[in-house]
Amino acid sequence: MISHPKFNRRDLMLAALGAGASGTAPVWAQGPSGTSGARTHTVAQIVDMSASQIDVSKDFLVGSRAAWKDINAKGGLRGATVRHLVLEVDGSAASVRTALDTLKSQPHCLALFGTAGDRAASQVAAIVRKDMPDLAHIAPWLQSTDVDAGESTFPIFAPRVDQIAHAIKTLSVMGIPSLGAVYGSQAEFAAYRDSMEQIAAKLKVRMTSYSPSADLKLLGSSLSPDSPRILVFLGGTPELVQFSQGIDKQAAQRYIVAMSDVNLQTMAQMGASKYASVVATQVVPMVNSNLPIVRTYRETLGRLYDEPPTPHSLAGFMAARYTFEMLQNVDGSLNRASTLQAMQKRGSMDLGGFRVALDSKSRSGTYVTQSMLSSDGRLVG
Repeated sequence: MISHPKFNRRDLMLAALGAGASGTAPVWAQGPSGTSGARTHTVAQIVDMSASQIDVSKDFLVGSRAAWKDINAKGGLRGATVRHLVLEVDGSAASVRTALDTLKSQPHCLALFGTAGDRAASQVAAIVRKDMPDLAHIAPWLQSTDVDAGESTFPIFAPRVDQIAHAIKTLSVMGIPSLGAVYGSQAEFAAYRDSMEQIAAKLKVRMTSYSPSADLKLLGSSLSPDSPRILVFLGGTPELVQFSQGIDKQAAQRYIVAMSDVNLQTMAQMGASKYASVVATQVVPMVNSNLPIVRTYRETLGRLYDEPPTPHSLAGFMAARYTFEMLQNVDGSLNRASTLQAMQKRGSMDLGGFRVALDSKSRSGTYVTQSMLSSDGRLVG
């Protein structure tokens, strides 16, 4: 078995709960699948390793690396090795800009794929649309629909508004008359409050919104007996950990519905709140699914890396596999221009049982499911 450098999720979260990453220079790291031989094709991936994003990005990158190593072991792309160029950034606009400026000088790079996490994906989509419209930006971890992706960014995962709609609809079917909405930051509040309240009104569910707080732990402990028992949380894993720690202080059972940016495995290692069960939406199938793409992912991950299956590494694996399938279907010679042209003509695709069904806005379908971290720390689903 090829071992992958281990990282301690608890240490990552302790860092995330503290100060953010310092500095702005991106780190260039050629993926394990890359070689310097003449018969190579290059694809690039930008990953945000800042404190608030690392729990998602680390897993996403493991899945992508596993996919490209497996692809190369089975003959590569049209008989050539795929060089997987990984560009690590610290989440700042300057580091993202520097990473993309570097790709301008690498015209042999066919495409940029699998940008993670959401903040970096949004920044990259905006810059590519304006300054690098010749570069295909494929299957990023893009949660926001507010970004004008233009004709160069091609998502395959359901955006956060679809996740919100799924979560609230599921709860309304269960007969829940009222919900609370908690926002991890002012950015989430500004981006999603209107969508939350509109969806709730459409489904006839009363919604109480809680303004963003600098101290989410204090907000969690300040909930009263009259506060909604079920709360929809808009934010990342570090913010949710803080909020759930506050719920422990007020000792009243709550159910928290989080979005796909939350890493339940990290929360489990940090110690689950005994007064809160957390349900997280997922935009990929369950990691124990019998779909062909998931079976392939589990087999490949188990063979190459000493890491457990997670939704985020499955997403990274699927982003790489989708990119590979699209590159395989490019007509004529493979270059940056032909790749972009093929992506702009793309149709719906069955990716090993996962349907990438496009709508009129070049979005993927709205596939959303859920898994749960119970109050005793068990992962369900």
